[in-house]
This record gives sequence, C-alpha cells and structure tokens, in this order.
Amino acid sequence: MSGLVVVGVDGSPGAGAALEFALSDAARRDARLRVVAAVAPPEFWATAYGPIPLPASPELLEEIVAAAQAWVDEAATRLGLAVPADVAVEIRTAAGSPAPALLDAARDADLLVVGHRGRGAVASTLLGSVGLRCVLHARCPVTVVRPAPAPGPELDPVTAMAVPAAAGGG
Repeated sequence: MSGLVVVGVDGSPGAGAALEFALSDAARRDARLRVVAAVAPPEFWATAYGPIPLPASPELLEEIVAAAQAWVDEAATRLGLAVPADVAVEIRTAAGSPAPALLDAARDADLLVVGHRGRGAVASTLLGSVGLRCVLHARCPVTVVRPAPAPGPELDPVTAMAVPAAAGGG
C-alpha cells in the first residue's frame, strides 16, 4: 500500500460521513487510513506558572480507541469493505484540540478528510473552526464532507384549486 489518508472522528454525523468518505477513498487509492480522535484534557492543574493541562488517563484513551475502532468497523460494513484486507487502518488519539492534532497527523498525508457539523440553515453555510483551520494550514489537500440529510417525514402533496367567484360579484 502506498499513500496515506487521514480522517478526524468524534462520533458526530459529520465525522461519520467523513470516515465513510475516507475509507472509500483509501480503498480506491490503495492507501493506508489514519483515524484521529482528539481528546480534550479533562482538568487543569493550577501552578505559579499558570494552568497546566493534565494528561488524559490511559483508561480514557483506551475507551476512545475502542469507540473509534467500532466506528471504523461500522463504516466498513456499510461500505462492504474489509479492514485490514481492503484498507489498513491505524487509530490515533491525541490530547488537545482537534485542529492541531489533525494537522500534525496529516503532515505526511496525501489527503486530510474532516466532517462538517451543519448546525442549521445559516450556520451550515459557514465552515466550522476545525475544518477552516485544517483547510488553511494543512500541507495536503483537505476534503470537508457534509453528512447526508436526515430523512424527514413524508409530506402529502397539496392540491390547490381556484374557486370561481359567484356571478354577479356577490
């Protein structure tokens, strides 16, 4: 396998769509897939030099790796792909904010894939902060993937009829 596709995951619908796109693209390119889950440190320790973030616990990191592996397995099943037969997958966790973690993981990548959250009609026209930072600072091409719209209730067709006014204007 040659090449590397990097994708960020967090369990959101946008990240799920990005993961499916990245899995498909990695299989098409015969490339490896690096799945990155960023973990915000849960607490800070106050010192005379200012707050210092405490590292994430090993148990938390193990849970995040297990969740990411489950997301990869579900996406591969939906796409009809086998991991690692069709795509070699590496899962990484990184402490801190997602954008720097993704940019670091994609330093040697051929493609970085991020999801779009889509928070409504107005907000979804704007790119999120993680996606924007990746687009502006990545050393490789970046693909931002929108989740598929959720199916809504079927609406009955409405028939409009014009009813003529009574003769004589009354």
